[in-house]
Amino acid sequence: MATINSEVQPFTATAFQNGETLTVTDADMKGKWSVVFFYPADFTFVCPTELGDLADHYEELQGMGVEVYSVSTDTHFVHKAWHEASDTIGKIRYVMVGDPSGTITNNFGVMREGAGLADRATFVIDPDGIIQMVEITPEGVGRNAAELVRKIKAAQYVREHPNEVCPAKWEEGQATLAPSLDLVGKI
Repeated sequence: MATINSEVQPFTATAFQNGETLTVTDADMKGKWSVVFFYPADFTFVCPTELGDLADHYEELQGMGVEVYSVSTDTHFVHKAWHEASDTIGKIRYVMVGDPSGTITNNFGVMREGAGLADRATFVIDPDGIIQMVEITPEGVGRNAAELVRKIKAAQYVREHPNEVCPAKWEEGQATLAPSLDLVGKI
């Protein structure tokens, strides 16, 4: 499985975005923050609630310099059909990547063995193409885009301030910690 501090493996895929078909590669993730948001399948139950929640936060993520790539093993044609059939999915403006070969899903190590479906997994990738965050939830547990935004803000802060760390529940503008022997036993 792809792990924190590992590099995104090469891939090329066809995607759907804003009524258009486009080609997406690992190189598209270089130079900016990226979220790769795996989900099991289009036209399902928990998946549209997650993707809709992420769509509601997309503008904020864009303002933070983050691009979003949702990925399932469906084709880009199925993504288009779902986009047209569902009001929730119809509001999505981020890239919906088709991975029918399973290349990307396998590269990230989140393919369900024998099922041909991706696990519910989120990867946050820094501008150097290095994975900084991994979250995997079970089939029946949806993710929270507001919490994802909070975590990305923390990751961006730590990248910009390498001598500081963000404590639990840290929100933008709150105090951080500067690890040192002086802090040991005082928190």
